[in-house]
Amino acid sequence: MFDDLQLIQMSVRILRFWSLIYEHTWRRYACLSMTTFLVFTQFYYMFRTSEGIDSIIRNSYMLVLWFNTILRAYLLLYDREKYEELLRDLENFYYDLKKSKDFYIQDLLNEVNSTGKYMARGNLFLGLLTCFGFAFYPLFATERVLPFGSMIPGVDEYKSPFYEFWYIYQMIVTPMGCCMYIPYTSLIVAFIMFGIVMCKALQFRLKTLHRCRHVDGLIHKNVKECIRYQLSIIDYIARVNGFTTYIFLLEFLAFGTLLCALLFLLIIVDSSAQAIIVCAYIAMIFAQILSLYWYANELREQNLAIAAAAYDTEWFTFPIPVQKYILLMILRAQKPPAIMVGNTHPITLELFQSLLNASYTYFTLLKRVYI
Repeated sequence: MFDDLQLIQMSVRILRFWSLIYEHTWRRYACLSMTTFLVFTQFYYMFRTSEGIDSIIRNSYMLVLWFNTILRAYLLLYDREKYEELLRDLENFYYDLKKSKDFYIQDLLNEVNSTGKYMARGNLFLGLLTCFGFAFYPLFATERVLPFGSMIPGVDEYKSPFYEFWYIYQMIVTPMGCCMYIPYTSLIVAFIMFGIVMCKALQFRLKTLHRCRHVDGLIHKNVKECIRYQLSIIDYIARVNGFTTYIFLLEFLAFGTLLCALLFLLIIVDSSAQAIIVCAYIAMIFAQILSLYWYANELREQNLAIAAAAYDTEWFTFPIPVQKYILLMILRAQKPPAIMVGNTHPITLELFQSLLNASYTYFTLLKRVYI
């Protein structure tokens, strides 16, 4: 499935294996039940724990990460048919562009396939690296701890054999969570990357309108096709945003706070090995947020560039009805569709910078208060 669409092939294959899309098998119930039970024990731990601030910070990070993982999975299942429809539409858009004989369009498709494939592999590698960090962190602790802080009512999880059993359980669940969280992120970023390709393809079509400027019927037809394609882009981005906007709001609120907390944890851990593992946690957060914000920002910029491309067609030399069409395209492109945070603010690099600034500000405040 999606053999030609390398930018989404790996993500779709993993999500399909766990029966989150396209299939309905026992693996769906196995991964969801096991991860949901873990999150329940994590919430119980956070309400009942009396451990130090370093444990609370680390386990808060784990809780948010796991809660975000199962939230994505349940929302994906809830909108499964809509996701599958969007994947079909993406496939149709891809093959429509592939029919083009222009080398520029072919280069765009080859580039997005290559970039998407390596991005998905890189994200999965970072996720698996973080899984090893989860597993090895207790080995370097000065006292008996679990990879993820959790409590089971009526059970002392730090006594043998419950400790060994619960440690193995968490290590079994961890790859499941990684394969639920990382492919979803890579899939959404791939959707955004293909939206960028669609915008660039439309810009290219507009820039080549001059080839038929002296044939009234043909210029009318081509401009109308550009308008329809612009509407397709707007609808495509709105659908992607509808799936993700509130998930990204949760991540914006949670990961900004946790990035601050992990920076603080970095200076109070007991050993250099633990510091390296915390750095891996920070790297995972940073990589996930940066890739998302980078491409979401680029998508918005390329939508704005459609207006410039339409203006550069020398539209004032076209027939009057065509001039009106071009002006409408320019006006619409000046209000670009974008991936939003809670449908309130577009995801841009400026927002990413604000997130980092706020995290570092609160980190310095914590450092002054506690150290």
